[in-house]
Amino acid sequence: CEDFYHFACGTWLKNAHIPEDRGVQNIFNLLDTQLDLNIIDLLSSKPPNGTVEPNAIINARRLYDSCINEAGIETDGVESVLSIVNNELGGWPILQGHTWSPPNFNLSDLLLKLRKYDDGVIFSVNTATNQENSSVYDIELGQGTLGLQETEYYNNETDITLAYRQFMADLATALTNDTSAIITDVIAMYLLEKNISQYHWTESEQRLRDNETIRTTVGNLAQSFKVDFDFTNYLRQSYLFGGVNLMDTDLVAVSEVAYLANVSSILQQAPSRVVQNYLIWRFMMNRASNMPKRIRSTREQFDRVFKGTTAEPSRANTCANYVNDNMGFAVSRLYVNKYFDDNARNQSKELIKNIRSSMMTMLQQATWMDKESKEKAVDKAQAIYENIGYPDYVASDNITQ
Repeated sequence: CEDFYHFACGTWLKNAHIPEDRGVQNIFNLLDTQLDLNIIDLLSSKPPNGTVEPNAIINARRLYDSCINEAGIETDGVESVLSIVNNELGGWPILQGHTWSPPNFNLSDLLLKLRKYDDGVIFSVNTATNQENSSVYDIELGQGTLGLQETEYYNNETDITLAYRQFMADLATALTNDTSAIITDVIAMYLLEKNISQYHWTESEQRLRDNETIRTTVGNLAQSFKVDFDFTNYLRQSYLFGGVNLMDTDLVAVSEVAYLANVSSILQQAPSRVVQNYLIWRFMMNRASNMPKRIRSTREQFDRVFKGTTAEPSRANTCANYVNDNMGFAVSRLYVNKYFDDNARNQSKELIKNIRSSMMTMLQQATWMDKESKEKAVDKAQAIYENIGYPDYVASDNITQ
C-alpha cells in the first residue's frame, strides 16, 4: 500500500460530489439530505382519512405549505415583514435615509420584541438540564450569534467581509428608493458588529472557561451579575412570551460573562440609530430566505462567497428545515410514527431494565462496600436515564399542542 489515504478514502473521493447548494460533502451531509427528504415527505403528505391530528402537527403542515407557496410570497411581496419592522420594531433607519428619528429608543424593549420572533441575536436564553443535578432544569443566559458566525472572520478584510457588507447594502437597496444613507449606515453597522465580535467566545474558549459560569437564581441575578443592563427583567419577559412566570428560586446559569457585560455596555453607549439599524438588519437577514426572489437573490450572492455554494437549496428543502427548526416537536411526532419501530425500542428498554436490576443485586451482595457506599451506588444506578430512540413525550399529544 503506497498511498494509505487513497487506499482508505479513494472510493469516496471518486464517487462523492459536492452539491451546488453545499460548500462541503461528507457522510453527515448525506444523512442530513436523507433526513430532509423524509421530512419533506411527512409534511407534504396528507394524513389518512379520519385521522385527527394534534393542532401542532396541523400548524406544522400549514407552515410548510405557506413556505413553499412561492407565488404567494411574490404576491405578498415585502409588505408583511416591513409592517412588522415599522409598526412593532420601530422601523429600519437605513430605509428612511436621514429622516429617521429614534422613537423613544429602548434597547431592552427592542431585544424583547425580537425574541418574540425568535431572534436572540445578541443574547441567548435557553432551558437546559442542570449540569450537577439532571433532575432539575437551568435557565441558560449567554452570548448570541454573529452575522458571520465566527469571530475570526472579523479580524481582517477579506472577500467574505466585503460580500457581507454588500449583502447589507443590496438588501436595503432592494427595499427603498432613498439610498442616501445606505453606505454610511452599512459601515456603521459592520463596525458595531466587529466591535461586538471581539468579545464573542469561540467554542474552545467556552470549554476552557466553563468555570467562569455564574450559577445563581432569578431573584439573586442582579446581585450575582452586576451590569447596567437589566437581565432579570429580560429573562422574566422572555419567558412570559411562552406563558411562564419565573420564580425567584428558578436556577440561572450565566455563561460568557465577559461578553454579556461588555456587549450590553457597547449597545447602551452606541448611537441609537446604529443599534436600531444593526438589530433590524439581523432580523431581516434571518428572513431573507422567506422573502420574494429579488430579496433571496441578495442572500444567494452572499452565500456563494461565504459558503462556496453555486445555487440555492430547493424551496422544499429550505421549508422543511425551517419547519423542523421552529416546530421540532411536531415534526418529531410525525417522524417517530413513521420511521421508528416501537417493538425494538421497548425491547431495548427492557434490556436496560434487566441490566439495572442485575446491577442492583450485585451491589446488594457486594462484600467490599460499606452500607453508605452501597446506598450511594444504588441511588446512582436508579438515577441513570435511558435515551432509546426518542423521549416518551414526543409521542404524547400534550407536548405538541
